[in-house]
Amino acid sequence: MNNNIRPADMKRINTPQLAEAFIAEQVAQVQAQVGGKKVLLALSGGVDSSVVAALLIKAIGKQLVCVHVNHGLMRKGESEQVIEVFKNQLDANLIYVDATDRFLDLLAGVDEPERKRKIIGGEFIKVFDEEARKLEGISFLAQGTIYPDILESDGVKAHHNVGGLPEDMEFELVEPVKLLFKDEVRVVGRALGLPESMVERQPFPGPGLGVRCLGAITRDRLAALRESDAILREEFGKAGLKVWQFFTVVPDFRSTGVRDGKRAFDWPVIIRAVNTVDAMTATVPEIPWAVLQTITGRILAEVPGVCRVLYDLTPKPVGTIEWE
Repeated sequence: MNNNIRPADMKRINTPQLAEAFIAEQVAQVQAQVGGKKVLLALSGGVDSSVVAALLIKAIGKQLVCVHVNHGLMRKGESEQVIEVFKNQLDANLIYVDATDRFLDLLAGVDEPERKRKIIGGEFIKVFDEEARKLEGISFLAQGTIYPDILESDGVKAHHNVGGLPEDMEFELVEPVKLLFKDEVRVVGRALGLPESMVERQPFPGPGLGVRCLGAITRDRLAALRESDAILREEFGKAGLKVWQFFTVVPDFRSTGVRDGKRAFDWPVIIRAVNTVDAMTATVPEIPWAVLQTITGRILAEVPGVCRVLYDLTPKPVGTIEWE
């Protein structure tokens, strides 16, 4: 039987009881697979890697080595939450790498979206590779592969170099949630005691805020993007809005405004919010006017260098979900 195929009789994990049973089963399987050896995991702070980390900590404790690379393009508070939850609460064997300057220096002046993606992805591999080479006795590499990943890639090899790691760093994979859909991963995360803000974290592109700070990334625009995005998330949460994905975008041009009675040339902030079933098409939700007014007022008052707030009404197609 192909162990990358979800059994037809496998129950949907949609209750705490089924999640607990799944966790117990995977703990036993991981312990049998790993034995007394060490496992390495790139812990991004996203739903899938966070659930895998919590599950493996439960199974093998400090035999798991988590590496969290902060490339400076994370949303506000995300790296801090990874440290708080995994290092302070779960006592994980966590290596935190603040590579902000390294990434932003490489990205300086780069305005072509695909080139930005390649720089961010390639440098992440280099940083992770450097950290992995400092470690001894690593035999396994854990991944947050979920079932849609397998369906899209037509199966995952038993051994492979994840993320383009060098050929001499080949590990056997540990993929405890590879037969689960995203909603099931969230149920398991709750059963493992992860905070709701982490379990319900929205999809986030690999390049992070790098593709939402349009054009060549500057530190001041990146700061404006991070703060405006945090305000948006906070106000959507207060309003109890159920929206699949929402974020802000800061373009690389200025607009005329008035601040303190004087003409100002500041940046606009664009709000993007979409609902989707399959991510192939997306619709734009009707956000209550009062919520948009509150968000606009806060961004203009609290985020330096911003003079306008706009709401993107474009569905997919024609527009894509991300701007870059």
